[in-house]
Amino acid sequence: MLTAKCPRCREGSMFPEGTLYTKRFAQMNPRCPCCGQPFEPEPGYYFGAMFISYAITTGIFLMALFILNLLVEEITMLMVFVTVVGVVIGFLPVIFRLSRSLWINIFVRYEGPCDKIRKL
Repeated sequence: MLTAKCPRCREGSMFPEGTLYTKRFAQMNPRCPCCGQPFEPEPGYYFGAMFISYAITTGIFLMALFILNLLVEEITMLMVFVTVVGVVIGFLPVIFRLSRSLWINIFVRYEGPCDKIRKL
């Protein structure tokens, strides 16, 4: 899941190579290049991934508060805002891809290596 590989064969990449920190970070491959698993089975499929993204972002917010509490004697609202916005924007492509990868892995089960399963 962390490598954003196909949940069915765990070999094909869900996202085109070299696009993580580019304007095309949200572009997905339509199908797994190895087993043919569609990565968007229906329109609006990744709506639920927004909730996963929200949970990850909340965790980042809490970690930022904890680290600021360790490093700074008095935390201001501006410090929290700048830290959280900086970290969340910096990790936006990673959070986006991770949430989509986790979401599709909930619904598509692993079937085995690409050469051992039926192509879709």
